[in-house]
Amino acid sequence: MDKQGSKVSRHVFKICKKYLTHVQNSVFEGELTKAQLARLRSELNRWIRKDVDSVIIFKNRNKNWLDKEFMGQDLTDLTSNIF
Repeated sequence: MDKQGSKVSRHVFKICKKYLTHVQNSVFEGELTKAQLARLRSELNRWIRKDVDSVIIFKNRNKNWLDKEFMGQDLTDLTSNIF
């Protein structure tokens, strides 16, 4: 990764950590209001290089449809803000 890429990664990580729970590597999860999601997107847009970087936001419209299955290390404590 180039120097600019490292700088981008650090800033994206810090921004995501402000709003979400860090689960592993570059994976974050959490429940956001529409306003929080808009702020997150706005902050990320300052750093994401559209030709090189990518961020994927998964949305779940119904909490009852979300099932989490863990294999290996139990990360329940880290992921408890998603029901």
